[in-house]
Amino acid sequence: MSIKLRSRWAAAVLLTATVAVAACGGGGETTEKGGASSQTVSVQTATTENLGRLVTASGTVSAWEEVPVGAETGGLVATAVYVDEGAYVRQGQPLVQMNTALLDAQVRQQQAAVQTAEANAARDDAALARAQELKERGFLSQASLDTALANQRASQANLASARAALAETRTRQSQATIRAPVSGQIISRSVTRGQIISAGTELFRMVRDGRLELDAQVPETELALVRSGQSAQVTSSQAAPTTGTVRIVTPEVDAQTRLGLARISLAPGSALRPGMFARAQIDVGAQPATVVPTGAILYRNNRAGVFVMASADTVHFQPVTVVNRRQDRTAVSGLQAGARVVVDGAGFLNEGDRVRVATAAAARQAATERAQAQSAAPASAH
Repeated sequence: MSIKLRSRWAAAVLLTATVAVAACGGGGETTEKGGASSQTVSVQTATTENLGRLVTASGTVSAWEEVPVGAETGGLVATAVYVDEGAYVRQGQPLVQMNTALLDAQVRQQQAAVQTAEANAARDDAALARAQELKERGFLSQASLDTALANQRASQANLASARAALAETRTRQSQATIRAPVSGQIISRSVTRGQIISAGTELFRMVRDGRLELDAQVPETELALVRSGQSAQVTSSQAAPTTGTVRIVTPEVDAQTRLGLARISLAPGSALRPGMFARAQIDVGAQPATVVPTGAILYRNNRAGVFVMASADTVHFQPVTVVNRRQDRTAVSGLQAGARVVVDGAGFLNEGDRVRVATAAAARQAATERAQAQSAAPASAH
């Protein structure tokens, strides 16, 4: 091998060794930095406080009491219908008028029958009085007196029968005018003018006193907090918000859905209608709850949670349920009081990260610098 060739070979070996040493040195620096990496955060302790609590429930608007309106007498034609769906009516207000021509004729006929029975009863009363007088004087036998007494009793019975028949027909005559049994709102109508109405046919359905209520379904875990008389705010996407009061909490929980039922009486004049879907926030009063700073609440995979100190320098993400949120403090469930939660710097953490606990001011400064570094990183790479 020539001297020139040997020189080139030695230079190549030297260059390769230099690159290898440089690469080893760079890897060692990265490892050292990665091993020493920790984020500065501030930590506060979860406490127990009595806070006002709202129980959220949803359900269907229904009538407080639905009243069906039907016909007591039948076989007559509806000659007039006075109300329609949506109308408010008073108790006793006429709703439908049926044809009473036949009943009017029957009333006149039975009035005449009553007059005849009254005349017969008066005649037999007089005959009985004469027979008793003659019997006392000894001019009439006992058999004749008994006959006069029987005739008088039969006349009285015929008169009572005629009067009862007249009263029945007059009752049917009055029933031909169908009236509202209670005050309320008409929500359905199934009768038209000219229809022959059968006895017992439902003609209207109405909401008594126009009162509506929300059948709110409450989770069984919160059902014990709901009591009769508690106030509620009711909202719907189809109507303006309104207020309500819990009327009753049913004692049964659905075995499939694990939901109980609270019936909330709605304030008069609301724009809600039977069948609408609505939500309610029931004010159940002050309840003991685990409270953490609002800034500690994070959302990962669409679920709320907080980072808690798992050891002296590592964190663990603990899912929680937000019960009541305020500007600075939030009540949660799923977390024990006394847990140390990360506040400042929590947004940059991941499960199992190592942290360095500092004062709130230092943690906020570190979080600000980290956010600025992250926002500047794409620009530098570009």
